[in-house]
Amino acid sequence: MTAVLSPGHRFVTSDGAALHVSQTGPADSAVTLVLVHGWTQDHRTWDFVLPHLDPGLRVLRYDLRGHGRSAPARPGGATIARLADDLAELIADRVPEGPLVLAGHSMGGMTLMVLAERHPGLVGERLAGAAFVATSSGDMDKLTLGFPGLVGRSVTRFEPRVAKLLAGLRSDTLRLRPGLVRSGARRLVFGVRPGREQVDSVVEQLLRAHPASAGLFLDAIAAHRGVGGLGALCDVPSVVLAGERDRLCPLPHAKVIADELPHAEFIRFPGAGHMLPQERPIEVARRISALVRTAATFT
Repeated sequence: MTAVLSPGHRFVTSDGAALHVSQTGPADSAVTLVLVHGWTQDHRTWDFVLPHLDPGLRVLRYDLRGHGRSAPARPGGATIARLADDLAELIADRVPEGPLVLAGHSMGGMTLMVLAERHPGLVGERLAGAAFVATSSGDMDKLTLGFPGLVGRSVTRFEPRVAKLLAGLRSDTLRLRPGLVRSGARRLVFGVRPGREQVDSVVEQLLRAHPASAGLFLDAIAAHRGVGGLGALCDVPSVVLAGERDRLCPLPHAKVIADELPHAEFIRFPGAGHMLPQERPIEVARRISALVRTAATFT
């Protein structure tokens, strides 16, 4: 069951979903950084990045609905559009003024794209920087996990079945063998020689995700088309970070985003996979910090 949250860590969206929120840094920080995690993860995705950020920076992290300590997605609420609305509502409640830098990993990056499309006023008036970390603007329904030919096409056909299976589960958490999940995670979402602590962190978060919500969001990811939102971000200082061994959001997907953002910095990480916040936390923090420094001059 979803944990009972203390008032300071609890935010209730307009459709009644309770989200777990974590905040560090001073409330009067000149800039607020909001970190958005990806599919089957939670706010702890950024645990390895946080120590490398300025301690004087206000940082807001939260668990997306259906993930971590947040409530499961409500009927009809497992969409990227609803995640974008959740983010806009959270910002309005917790950070009602001042410049913002947003960073999104994987589905979190997709959320930023849809936020820009659905809430252009927020983006135009307050967004001073955006980081897209191992994410995609579309064509996720054609994912092959890097396998060629027939095997790759089989992966594409298999994904909807996985989504349907997860969506039909009634348990509150994924009941899988941790050892098996750890082995799969090492091969699928990490690059070369991941650390055990990093892999364990990803696995622990995955096993806490609400399975039915995970299945429904997998369908939402497959349907995601974020190019329209990227158009609204053309003038926002941005960075696109991509692992060269990313099987889930491959390098060409990151290139599409970078091409849509002509002023964005495009950084590739050799040997890294999909979990850049765990695999390259210092570099990710450095790129986000550069956006924060630029945002400090935002008016």
